[in-house]
Parts: sequence; C-alpha cells; structure tokens
Amino acid sequence: MTIYNPPLRDMQFVMHEVLNVTRDLAAIPMHADMDADTINAVLEEGGKFAAEVLLPINRSGDEEHCVLDPVSHEVTTPTGFKAAYKQYIESGWAALACDPAYGGQGLPLVVNQCFYEMMNSANQAWAMYPGLTHGAYAALYTNGTPEQKETYLHKMTSGEWTGTMCLTEPHCGTDLGLMRSKAEPQGDGTYKITGTKIFISAGEHDLSDNIIHLVLARLPDAPPGIKGVSLFIVPKFLVNADGSLGARNSVFASRLEHKMGIKASATAQIELEGAIGTLVGEPNKGMHGMFVMMNAARLGVGNQSLGLTEVAFQNALAYAKERIQMRSLSGPKAKGQPADPIIVHPDVRKMLLTAKAYAEGGRALLCFSAMLLEKEHNHPDEKTRKDAAEMLALLTPIVKAFITDNGHIATNACMQVFGGHGYIRDNGMEQFVRDNRINMIYEGTNTIQSLDLLGRKVLGNQGATLKKFGKLIAALVAEEGVNEKMAEFINPIAMLGDQMTKFTTEIGFKGFQNPDEVGAAAVDYLRVAGHMVFGYFWARMAQVALQQIAAGSTDPFYTAKLQTARFYFAKLFPETSTLMRTARTGVKVLMDTDAALA
Repeated sequence: MTIYNPPLRDMQFVMHEVLNVTRDLAAIPMHADMDADTINAVLEEGGKFAAEVLLPINRSGDEEHCVLDPVSHEVTTPTGFKAAYKQYIESGWAALACDPAYGGQGLPLVVNQCFYEMMNSANQAWAMYPGLTHGAYAALYTNGTPEQKETYLHKMTSGEWTGTMCLTEPHCGTDLGLMRSKAEPQGDGTYKITGTKIFISAGEHDLSDNIIHLVLARLPDAPPGIKGVSLFIVPKFLVNADGSLGARNSVFASRLEHKMGIKASATAQIELEGAIGTLVGEPNKGMHGMFVMMNAARLGVGNQSLGLTEVAFQNALAYAKERIQMRSLSGPKAKGQPADPIIVHPDVRKMLLTAKAYAEGGRALLCFSAMLLEKEHNHPDEKTRKDAAEMLALLTPIVKAFITDNGHIATNACMQVFGGHGYIRDNGMEQFVRDNRINMIYEGTNTIQSLDLLGRKVLGNQGATLKKFGKLIAALVAEEGVNEKMAEFINPIAMLGDQMTKFTTEIGFKGFQNPDEVGAAAVDYLRVAGHMVFGYFWARMAQVALQQIAAGSTDPFYTAKLQTARFYFAKLFPETSTLMRTARTGVKVLMDTDAALA
C-alpha cells in the first residue's frame, strides 16, 4: 500500500531557516503580518487533506480513468474525485492565495506552492483540475477587464468554476503561430470561435458547475504567425448579466486521450463550433496574456515532479528498510534474520539518496521561485519587482526541465529499489514513473525549455541575468570561503561559477557563427545550469545545518541534511564536467549524419 507523509519539517526548514520568507513577506503590505506559525498551521492542514483525502483515490483513479459520454459530451471522473473536489472547495483550499477582492484568502504564493506539492505527491491527476484553474485565474487577473474579472474571478476563486488553457491544435504544438482556430466578431463585443484544440488538460469533467476555457484564435484580419494570435474567454455555459449560468455554449469534448499516465486527468480534444467568446486584452496580443498562464504552468509542472519525487522516495525508503535480500558485502548486519535489509547495499542507498537530494533541492528552488513571483507581483518597490521578474524568467525553464528530468531519474530509481515488485502495479511505483513522464513533455518539452534558457534568457541579454545569479553564489563563497567545514560545499559551486562564464561565452560565440550550435548544446547547458542552481541551494542548506549543529542542536534532521548535501556534491554534481564536455563537441557530430539517419 502506498504511503505518504507530508514533508512539513523540510518545508519549514526551507522557508523559515534557509529563505527566511517571513522577513521578505514583511516588506509586502498585504503579507506584512504573516508569521511562521500561520504558514505552518495552514500547511499542516493541507498535508492532512493530501494524505487523507487525495492519496486513497490515486491508484483507483489511475485504474478507473475518466469516461466520456459520446452523446452528451460529458465526462465522468473516477470514483471519489467529485467528493474530494467538493471537500476541497468547502474547506477553502481553492481560495488560498487568491486576492481577497474576489473572495480569496490572500495567503503568500509560497504557501500555495507547498500545498500543491503535497497534492501532487498524493494525486497528481486530481491536482491538475484545480491547478489549471489557478493558471486561468492568473491570466484573467492580469489581463482581464474589470467586467471580466467581476464576472469570472469570484467563482474561480471559490472553485465553483474551473479553468483551462486551450492552445495546442492537431497540426501544431508549441509552434502556435501555425494555429488555425478562427474568431469572427459579432458586432456586439462577442466573437464566434471555431476550431479544434487537443491535449486540453481538465478540458471537460464533472467537478465544477462551469469550465472557463481560455482559447487562442485568429481574428479575420490577423497578421500571420504568432503576432496574429488573440486570447478569448469561452465558457462551457454562457454567463448571464446577473452572474447566473445561461445556455450551453458550443464548446464540447469530442474525445479523451488514452494516456500512459495521469489517466484520471481528463485530457480532452475540444471542438469549438461557433462558440461564443469575449476578447481578453488587445487584438493580436493573445500570447502576452497566455504567457502568464503558461509560465505559471511551467512552475506548476516542476512542482508536479517534485511531488512525485518525494512520494516515490518515501515508499522506496520504507521498502528498502523492510525487504531482506542477500547479505551486506562487509558482513551480516541483521544477524537475527536470514538476509539483510536491502538498504545496507551501497547502490540501493545511491538510488534512495539520489531521489532525496533531488526532492530537497527542488523544494528549495521552488520555494525561492514562489517568493520571486510574490515580489514580482506584489512588492511596493519597482526595482525589486523588476529584479524578481528577471530572475524568475531565468529560473523558470530550469524549474520546468531540470526538476522534471530529475523526477524521471528519481522515480525510475525508486521503482528499481523495489526490483520486480516495482514493475508490477501492486506497490504503486510504476504509476509514479508513468505519471511523471508527461511532465518532461507538456508545457513546452524540456528541449524547448533548454533553448529558451540558453537562447533567450542567457545569450539574449549577454548573460546579464545569469551573472546576477552568479553574484548570489559569489556572496555565499565570500561569506563561507574560509570556513573549512563548508569547503566541500563551497568549492564545487565556486569552481562551476567560474567555469560557467567561459562555457557560456564559448557556446555563444559558436552560436553566433552557426545557430544550430545553440540547439546542439542547449539540453546539456540547461542541466549544467540546473546543477549550479541546485548546488547553490544545497550549499545554503548545509550552511544552516552546520550553524545549528555548532549552536548545540542535536536534532538528527540537520545531520541528515549534511549527509544528503555531501552525497549530492560527491555523486550528482560532478555530472557537470561531462555535460560541459559533451556540449562543447558541437553540432557537426549531430547534423553530419545523413547516412546514419537515411
């Protein structure tokens, strides 16, 4: 039976001891009175909801799937999903970080991020339904008119209505400039939207009273390409002037995708047949509005893999302590048993520690990113908002790609710990692997994230933002450089920080001569950058742990943190050397291969 214990202690460590989030929140008027006890209490209750309500319906949801009625086009979610969603909204979880002006609780985004991590651990498929709504809420909150906000945000905040993002079409995925969906103006401020959208997460379901689709389409006089895309609100049910639900709109699910994972999340093909919609933002500026949702989704997908990495680790650890198999190479450890628990074997420990290191590193990065998002939107100082937005733009592709790649490594390693018992369905490990696999693909494949990082976020501004992150590393190196106890954590990131400047310059110069060089190096480059970021946070976590131990703490939590940090720097961080070498081999070995790929 799958287990899950919300990692509240580690969340508290990251937020309060490493990042000191309440100090930063104090500078934001709407959160000035927020304290650690309130944050901890909210997350404790959130952990109970995840572990007690969502976890028990995770495996059954995977087995039962969603069902589409081909006549009514209605979707039924698996047993227990609707009841769990009802409890979710009645308990106020949907409103956690939303604006009080629309009925929200106004809690910090970092609290919502940690809550969603726990829901993703317990049941990623279920968590996608409210997760998409948060993205749609953010897009409308940022770009909607006062009338649109008043019409939709109250119900989306309460969770009574959910939201989607309708981008992809059968002939185009990420290249949205190729889309064909049309929007015909009706002369009354509305538009008739016609087209087909595919891979729409939570595109149809029975959890909420209405589904608010945010749809990209082209106006009749739109310029070609991405500059001719507009954004529209297309509700499942039209909304009357008094806020009540009106007629059924001409937007329907025509099929559900049969997926290898997240099977309880309804991934729909959506048909729009003259569906009534209203324009969000300016004509032909739809990508500006949708990028708010897309960037939120990319952070959310990283959080999904963090959640799966954590729950996979917990189950693999428990199994490794109980499963007896062979004897330790250095002599029997469980002398009263016929064999030793497999946790005594070095490679089993390596697999477990890999998952643990990637989970705890990812948690630190995601909490840091949530605080950047908070500052970008709510800090009173303009420069602080601008700096936070710039840093978050750099880190977003790393969050999405590095954490999901690590999730793939970690969930597979944890399944491996179970041996043959991981490959079969009984223990739930193979579901974690299957569910995580989509995270590397949707919301922009990890290759696209790598191209975005290297091409746009680094070379696009001559490495200016990367240098700003480098200054964070340099400050930590300056602070702890003479501390011998920190040397094993400081020296690797100091060395990589120096190497990154030369590495980036070299790739940039080659890319100037041949743009394909950027494409050849990008995936390796992102992974190097990911380790640089993780290395920084692991060094900070080790710093705090050492300080607490020096102050007399005997809490084994800090010893565990140091041991995991040592493992990360010894066994995982050195991957950067190989990655830089392979990135430097260039594009010729890839593109001069017509015979090999004939």
